[in-house]
Amino acid sequence: MEKYSFECGRWLDINEDDNEITRELPATGALIDEPLPLIKYRVTICTGNVSGSGTDASVFLNIIGDLGDTGERLMIMSKNNVNKFEKGNHDEFLIESVSLGQVRRVRVGHDGRGGGCGWFLDKVMVREEGQPESSATEFPCYRWLDRNEDDGQIVRELVPAGDGLRLFNVSYHIAIKTGSVNGASSDSKVFVKLYGEKGDTNKIILAVSDNDLRNYFETGRTDIFTIETFDIGKVSRLLIGHTNEGLRAGWFLDSVQISVPVHGMQYMFPSHRWLCKDEADGKVEVEIYPSEVLDIEQLINYEVTVVTGNVRAAGTNANVFCQIYGEEGKTEVLTLANRSNNFERGTTEIFKIEAQDVGKIYKIRICHDGKGVGDGWFLETVDIKRLTMAMVQIEVKKEDTKKDKKKDKKKKKKEEEEEVEIVEELQEVVETFTFPCNRWLARDEEDGEIVVELLTEDNEDLEVNSYEVHVFTGTMWGAGTDANVYINIYGEIGDTGERRLRKSNNLNKFEKGQEDIFNITAVDLGILKKLRIRHDNKQASAGWFLERVEIVDNKDDTTYFFPCKRWLAIDEDDGQLARELVPVDEAFMKKGDDDEEDSDAALGLEQKAMSTTYTIKIKTCDKKYAGTDANVFMILYGTKDDTGIINLKASKTHKNKFERGMTDEFTVEAVDIGPLKKLRIGHNNCGGGSAGWFLDWVEIDAPSLGQKLRFPCGRWLDKGEDDGAIVRDLFPNPLQTELYTPFVPYEIKIFTSDVFGAGTDADVFIVLYGRDAVCSQQKSLCVNKRERRMYFERGAEDMFIVELEDVGDVIEKIRIGHDNRGVNPGWHLDRVEIRRLLRKGKGSETVIFPCECWLAKSEDDGETVRELVPSDIITEKLSRDGNLKVTEIEVEDALETHTYQVSVMTGDVYGAGTDANVFLTIYGDLGDTGERKLSKSETNSNKFERGSVDKFTIEAVDLGEVFKIKIRHDNSMISADWYLDQVEVVDVDTEEVFLFLCERWLSRKREDQRIERVFYVKGFEGVRESLNSKKKNSALTVKSVDSNMNKKNKKKKEEEIELPIIPYHITICTGLERDASTTSRAYVIIIGANHTQTERLWLDLPDGRKGFEAGSLESFEPCGSDVGEIKKVELGHDGATPESCWLVDELSVAVPTKGVKYIFACKFWLAKDRGDGLTARVFNVLDAEAISISQKVIYEVTVVTGDVQNAGTDTQIYMSVFGINGSTEEMLLQKNEDRFERGQEDTFSMEIDDIAPLRKMRLRIDGSGSRPDWFLNQVIMRNLTTEEVSVFTYEEWLSRMRGPKRTMICEMAAVVDEETMVELTTYIIQVKTSDIAGAGTDANVWLIIFGENGDTGTLALKECNKSNKFERKQSDTFRFSDILSMGELSKVRVWHDNTGPAPGWHLEYIDVKDEFMDKTFRFPCDRWLAKNDDDGQIMRELACANNDYLDLNEKTKYEVCVTTGDTAEAETKENGWIVLEGKKGRSKEFVMENSSKKKRFLRGNVDRFEFSSKNLGDIAGICLGHTPKDGKKVKGEVYWHVEEVVVTERELGNKYIFSCNALIPLSPKRDDFLTFECTKSIESFASKARSLVPVKYEIIVITGDEKGAGTDANVFITIYGSNGDSGRRQLRQKFRNLFEREQTDRFLVEMLDMGELQKVRIEHDNSGLSPGWLLDRVEVTNTANGVTTIFLCGKWLDTKRADGQIVRVLYPKY
Repeated sequence: MEKYSFECGRWLDINEDDNEITRELPATGALIDEPLPLIKYRVTICTGNVSGSGTDASVFLNIIGDLGDTGERLMIMSKNNVNKFEKGNHDEFLIESVSLGQVRRVRVGHDGRGGGCGWFLDKVMVREEGQPESSATEFPCYRWLDRNEDDGQIVRELVPAGDGLRLFNVSYHIAIKTGSVNGASSDSKVFVKLYGEKGDTNKIILAVSDNDLRNYFETGRTDIFTIETFDIGKVSRLLIGHTNEGLRAGWFLDSVQISVPVHGMQYMFPSHRWLCKDEADGKVEVEIYPSEVLDIEQLINYEVTVVTGNVRAAGTNANVFCQIYGEEGKTEVLTLANRSNNFERGTTEIFKIEAQDVGKIYKIRICHDGKGVGDGWFLETVDIKRLTMAMVQIEVKKEDTKKDKKKDKKKKKKEEEEEVEIVEELQEVVETFTFPCNRWLARDEEDGEIVVELLTEDNEDLEVNSYEVHVFTGTMWGAGTDANVYINIYGEIGDTGERRLRKSNNLNKFEKGQEDIFNITAVDLGILKKLRIRHDNKQASAGWFLERVEIVDNKDDTTYFFPCKRWLAIDEDDGQLARELVPVDEAFMKKGDDDEEDSDAALGLEQKAMSTTYTIKIKTCDKKYAGTDANVFMILYGTKDDTGIINLKASKTHKNKFERGMTDEFTVEAVDIGPLKKLRIGHNNCGGGSAGWFLDWVEIDAPSLGQKLRFPCGRWLDKGEDDGAIVRDLFPNPLQTELYTPFVPYEIKIFTSDVFGAGTDADVFIVLYGRDAVCSQQKSLCVNKRERRMYFERGAEDMFIVELEDVGDVIEKIRIGHDNRGVNPGWHLDRVEIRRLLRKGKGSETVIFPCECWLAKSEDDGETVRELVPSDIITEKLSRDGNLKVTEIEVEDALETHTYQVSVMTGDVYGAGTDANVFLTIYGDLGDTGERKLSKSETNSNKFERGSVDKFTIEAVDLGEVFKIKIRHDNSMISADWYLDQVEVVDVDTEEVFLFLCERWLSRKREDQRIERVFYVKGFEGVRESLNSKKKNSALTVKSVDSNMNKKNKKKKEEEIELPIIPYHITICTGLERDASTTSRAYVIIIGANHTQTERLWLDLPDGRKGFEAGSLESFEPCGSDVGEIKKVELGHDGATPESCWLVDELSVAVPTKGVKYIFACKFWLAKDRGDGLTARVFNVLDAEAISISQKVIYEVTVVTGDVQNAGTDTQIYMSVFGINGSTEEMLLQKNEDRFERGQEDTFSMEIDDIAPLRKMRLRIDGSGSRPDWFLNQVIMRNLTTEEVSVFTYEEWLSRMRGPKRTMICEMAAVVDEETMVELTTYIIQVKTSDIAGAGTDANVWLIIFGENGDTGTLALKECNKSNKFERKQSDTFRFSDILSMGELSKVRVWHDNTGPAPGWHLEYIDVKDEFMDKTFRFPCDRWLAKNDDDGQIMRELACANNDYLDLNEKTKYEVCVTTGDTAEAETKENGWIVLEGKKGRSKEFVMENSSKKKRFLRGNVDRFEFSSKNLGDIAGICLGHTPKDGKKVKGEVYWHVEEVVVTERELGNKYIFSCNALIPLSPKRDDFLTFECTKSIESFASKARSLVPVKYEIIVITGDEKGAGTDANVFITIYGSNGDSGRRQLRQKFRNLFEREQTDRFLVEMLDMGELQKVRIEHDNSGLSPGWLLDRVEVTNTANGVTTIFLCGKWLDTKRADGQIVRVLYPKY
């Protein structure tokens, strides 16, 4: 037993002993050799000599050492001063505590009470009482502990004196969000304690916040605090609570976020709970664990010391900024500020800053903004300290292990003193960089600069350089500006930072046509790379046209040319106020000077190629007061550089920017900033009370990089909301990243002819075509009306630089056209020149496309679209000697222009014609025509009338082989619906004819309501794509990369085999609470054993719906890799803003090909700010409810529609298939836009029950739709696993109106390898009514016959030899000819509709004669089918009486087939033996002999044996043994490898399959054997038919317990078992209100024994007042054997809720 005692024996009293009321007691006891001593520490606290430095607040102190700490002790009794902590005092205190070992840190603070409680602390000295003063450890502070000075903290952790030891501390930034619940706010003091890997902090009261919202912990606000303490490593948990003081102490804590930039980590701690004495569990403090740990940008600590000179007026009140440059980059611009009045004359300020690690520092830039009175500042020096890893020499005691322990102690001591060696070790050490300055930063001193760049003292390589900047303003009207212009020059070694161009050689700067010269002093930049120039848009007409900038490097006198030739204006060009320019070679600049008229040999293309254009979309949230009128700015940060401040002034989409719910678009160009890692966006908070802004997200699309990034925000930028920030840093959400093929820049010059009226103001667009029909998108050259008015004037030459898809090296043709809008839109185009850069090397290629004709409705042929082919190609290359080499070649093999005659035939159907505008696109293998309006018909003035043919001529560049057309109308005018019969395209030049059979409606009212369709040429063999699937495909290619997400897995994947793709059926039920719905995209990932997983399967809702509604039930069928046995499922969504929350109630994943379904009852939030703050979650299958569903096999189904007029249909087609092992239900064949059309073969995959081999198929149409008739040729089914092909041929109409049969249902026999599986026969059915009073009926009677090959479908017993059917004691005969034979029959189902007077019917028996087999089957009944007699059922199933002759007690024969493994070691020469274990008994041992004459068990062989035995019933297991022939002993180990054993019982033909795949050891002993269980049993038809006996089933239906759960509709149930199905039975009872809320209803139904129940289908007919029904579950009990099967539902059957279904298929619970 461990026992410790703590002796005290002293007063704890203010007036006794040493007046202490806190004591520390060391542990004593048997287990402790030497108790720790009690030590008195003498603490000297030195208050500073600054004005106001004293305090009257209560000061506390905690000494922390290696062995623990003293706890926080109040400093009450000063030993030497009565009035403690006065200016300049040294106060001494005694603290008694158990020894702390080495003292490491001191934590000192005060409670901030009382006026003037601010305190300037110089230092704290700690020594043990009785030691000399010189041995005291000194803890310097020299800082305020004051809410209004320095950083506002009133508690500090001090480290011993030494250089830069504060750098070892880590700042923990804690953002605490108070919930938006009524009364959530607290007035109490909040404390936290962090637990980390390397230690824990103390409980720390959060006294002063960084974002200084006046009142802390208010409802819905976020408070941010910084704790600076020693490094505790990775944070594992957090204790947070409050002191429960104040009036409203209760507090609702929403969440805590801790970011630790020095570690690059951010921790999310969700809480969502009350910390309140009277709420929930009454706790006021709670421990929380992080829900997720995110990586953020890693920063390091810098300590910046700024010394202001001691000269008159040296101080400044301006804001001071600094930027640090190192070998690995630069930091952002850092503000040097805190709450004190800084930078006063002769002061030294120390700032601790977290910023990027820039490696070895070589320069800094320091500047101020010139605000405030007396802004001039004399800066003496700047010191920067940081930690680096370095080799340090440390003394280490040597330990000699060989020492003899018995040597006397004295000797040992001596040796120890000598043995010290010096070892080098990597450690973090403080590195200091000193930057002397000693100059003014003032507008009125020295050179008037307020920016200075400083180099380190010991720098040899770099020097300060000056650059002469020449700025040339353009000569056009309005080119000058009065705004402030800023420039930033970039070189190989850093940049100059943004400098305002102030002092020019001209008084009025930047006037039209003027050259302004400025001087910029900076540290040498090396070779210049680029410059950024911008203006701030101040003053009237601030727009500025910048011609170019030239920069002279004064050190080596080189000149750099930066051409611009663009506007920096809100209302010109692309609206940017900033441009990034790159230097170009002098040769290009000179090129323009030789011949004057070509003087703007613009270099736009080269610049565009070097820069990246970002299209930025900014979405303001759709909530109250979300919009802002403040000025919004943004900075993009790439890995290499940032763009500087971009003022977002010119939105392309809205004049009034950033209004509620709107998306604004901006363009930003930047040169080489690397991949984007974050963006900063903020506003200047001006614009009255409406400056607050709720930003939803920012999307940045960079076509030249081929990526689109989404930066979610979802927070206020508002001083009065959230955390009060108006600038935020956003990071890209990887799940919403889209990647695509990058675009390339093209320079397009358009020459308008010099003809009267040649110009146009219409919207001109262009499309480029490359080889193999590769084409770019259609691009409008002008963005807005103003540009359209400016360009395309008579005789003008206009240049555009556009980014388009790369169409390859050869531009085969272009299409150019306009929209014919505006006044006099006709346009005479002379030519188009397209220039683009060569792929390798310097230079470009210009392709010339002559046109020289009108694009006008009133001229020439009235066309406003032209296709042009190239005539010449000019190549310019920069040769080695710096000159341009120009070559020109003519294009020989340009494509010719062809004329295409298009005939459009409108169908001869009522209402077929249209008056809408029709548009046609023709696609060939060389390209397409683009969309052309069919305007002038050559045959009819009134186009597209019923039954007429309209001809049109289209001119286009040769399309090659035409294979498809796209045709649409715009649904204008009154009767826009149009029935298109066919389209014929004739290539007049080659006389080729292409026929398109259409025969479809283009209508918003008919068919599938589409007015745009794609048709393929008759006889087309390739892959067809419908309109929608095409869009989906492109999205797939974009998404399948899953941006960076899957890169990690890529490496592994290459070694793996490709997994097969299978369908997964996923349903998701969304909860009903407020905010439960989401518009984010959801996905699942299915994870199997050993790390196989599908890629992200995005669950996109059909028909373009956005989002999961609350209470909805959505189903998806994505296809993904087959991962084998499912282990886990991940569900998540891509929403990253706090707004995108989603409450998931239930997720189910079904895998039909495996026959399993998992239901995960989730009931949790996927949201950043709900629950535990995760937007993705992984479920383990072990937690799911596993349900066995019917296993399915994938078949490839090809449906061939006949090539007959109007053969196609849009009706609903249902298919059911019958096989030897059962039949499927009716399955709807999806139309999918354009299947089942004339002459088409449509191939798709279907999941079909495993019933092979197939026997026959039934197809039924329901006659709905605009074209209900269908001519079906054949259906081909290919089993993808066994590759077996079955063909079903019909070649006739399925229709009420057409064809000889006028039937909507057809049955086809399967043909496998030219052999028909089922023969036609005639069934003669004789129905005998009993000889009982009232036995006859006048109701209509139906019958279904079931046999080996399925069922006959419903046969109506109408046509008969008697006029009055089903009368008492009467026999009625019915003939059904040409029906597929069912083979051996098992049962019939007979029922009537209960119509007419006295419909009750007593049936004696039914005889069915199959003429083909010449066999009669009798089905005895002898029961009533009546609602009022017997058990009230009017449907009966009758079993066949022929099947009873087999007596099963006799002997039977068993056939055993053994398959031996296919390896050399698998075979054996010895004997095998087997024992069969059945349900009724166990067989004796059968020896399987292996003789030398007849060798058995050879590798890969199958051996058959036959044994007689008594009947064993169903065989459940076998025992296999392996014995030597002669019973000898066995030497060594010998095995026989058995793959599988199949046992067949010969009388009934039941098969039992055992997959063994095991090694059976050779042994003479009879008890050495292996046992195997049956893996699959196949019950034969005869066996099934034998077991069909009538059984009463009790069906219990339990209705759910929710409002409105009950139903008044009629409910029907169908039960499926291993012996077939029960037919649809109505659940009814007399005189009882069924299916009410929380009610249990029982029904007794008699059916033929169903065998093992597989599923039930339950439905209602939606009748009655409130038919919606919440079904909880169904329980079915077989009363004969007492087995109950439970089918869980828990879902609504309601057209208005969940997924709107009123039919549910339920599977049994395991």
